[in-house]
Amino acid sequence: MVNKTLLKDFDTPEHRAVKSEDGSYTAYSQAFDEHYHSTKDGALNESLFKHVYPALHHCRGRDELWILDICFGLGFNTLATLHALRESDIKINILSPEFDESLVRSLKDFHYPELFADFQPIVESISAKGHYHSEQINIEVYLGDAREFLRTTSHQFDIVYQDAFSPDTNPVLWTKEYFHDIAAQMKKDAILTTYSTALKTRIALEENGLLVYLNQGEGFRNATVASKMPLKSYEKVDVAHKLACNPGVTSLRDTDIMA
Repeated sequence: MVNKTLLKDFDTPEHRAVKSEDGSYTAYSQAFDEHYHSTKDGALNESLFKHVYPALHHCRGRDELWILDICFGLGFNTLATLHALRESDIKINILSPEFDESLVRSLKDFHYPELFADFQPIVESISAKGHYHSEQINIEVYLGDAREFLRTTSHQFDIVYQDAFSPDTNPVLWTKEYFHDIAAQMKKDAILTTYSTALKTRIALEENGLLVYLNQGEGFRNATVASKMPLKSYEKVDVAHKLACNPGVTSLRDTDIMA
């Protein structure tokens, strides 16, 4: 049963809880005029099928994972990863930049899906301190600018969840230069996942040496995965052909959005 008091406590002038079509709750951001997840696919389904399942399938068999979760938001990708790996002995390291400190502080009052119930102590630790550490799990939420984090981190990642607000509302986290910094922090066998299927996004990924693939299946709308190395389980996107059919489309550039 949904705790209406917690939902009310979570709601602020900047954010309000919204029920999505899979029954899980997401939130609406007043600042970006967007929901944190697709209300049509559902918050939980989007995290699992567009990010966590394809990423973990690609990384199966590894003893330790380094994951870059951009941006932390409500924490669904991080919590869904913990859920998917709860029966494993894999050491999990998740680093996640998030500029909205007030959102992070309010997460203790958010109504998460029941399958995240055991992770409430983790949510409360992140909400209060910005991190959680145990023998198997290390989570660090960096309150600040994601671009600055990428310029200063020394970590290399197995998985990148590219889950910022959309290119239309938050273009600074979708430019060619941004993906250059992302690619530099990806291991040679890493995978990037994103809900975006925009041609501009796929061009920017390819311009930075990443192979682009279609992620599709039942119960969710199409998404994108990308890697420096060929992936066998996905249909490769012919970006050059799409660009030939849409010659006016280019990747987003820092100079275009910061002028």
